[in-house]
Amino acid sequence: MIKKGLSRLGIVFLYLISLLPFWLLYAVSDVLFFFLYYVLRYRRDVVQENLQNSFPEKSTKERALIEKEYFSYLADLIMETIKTITLSKKEIERRVVNTNPELLAQYLQTGRSIITVSGHYCNWEYAALNFSAVNKSKFMIIYKPLTNEWFDNFFIEVRSRFGGIPVSMSQTMRKMVEYRNEQTVSVLVGDQTPVRSEVNYFTEFLNQPTPVFLGIEKLAKSMDDIVVFYHMRRIKRGYYTYTLIPITEHPKQTEQYEITNAHVKCLEEVIRREPQYWLWSHRRWKFKPE
Repeated sequence: MIKKGLSRLGIVFLYLISLLPFWLLYAVSDVLFFFLYYVLRYRRDVVQENLQNSFPEKSTKERALIEKEYFSYLADLIMETIKTITLSKKEIERRVVNTNPELLAQYLQTGRSIITVSGHYCNWEYAALNFSAVNKSKFMIIYKPLTNEWFDNFFIEVRSRFGGIPVSMSQTMRKMVEYRNEQTVSVLVGDQTPVRSEVNYFTEFLNQPTPVFLGIEKLAKSMDDIVVFYHMRRIKRGYYTYTLIPITEHPKQTEQYEITNAHVKCLEEVIRREPQYWLWSHRRWKFKPE
């Protein structure tokens, strides 16, 4: 009972923060960065290890700069994510812009469904909201449920504000089969770490053998959906663009692991260009090949 009460209070608190104007949110973000980086030193050991293993060619000074820039952006990301609670449809369309909408329009004209893939890079919550705001087809947001039921339900409501359909990872295939006679656009994050029992494939990612889910490839081949990668870029605080990069229009004709390796490679190229916007505090390399 106490836990539920605290969860409700937390949701009310987040809602009140989301009402703040952006300039004030970023002022709070600057303070949050100071505490995360200097006071709490939140997962700095994890970030430093990940950066050292991913960029052995960079100097200690270069990696330290990326680390600091990452925590600065992480604070912004936290505040921007809270802002999604009350962000208007008009505002999300203004702050997130597709640089090649003609490609999406071309694919949608075929009548086939589309799987869009990215990673925990830039503000993936903004990307999902923008997709659902501008896309007229049935739009599914595939997500990993939170352990706290109250917060999980709360963010399901937030993600569905503009018509998106949040779908738990474990229910993805079932939902795709349910909508197989309708055109759908699905957005998936391709850099989740599988649990040990589900580790079936390793690929090279940022200089390290990395376990990856094969679900995206299996879904694409099973449903014969077009697969694209979306490259999100941060223009300035609170403003982003995304560019759709084709992976395959004919998934059933691809070799095993071809789709998986392709979207992992796309993400790696994006990270190498501007590494400070990836989720470095995540323990991505918990498992190694036996």
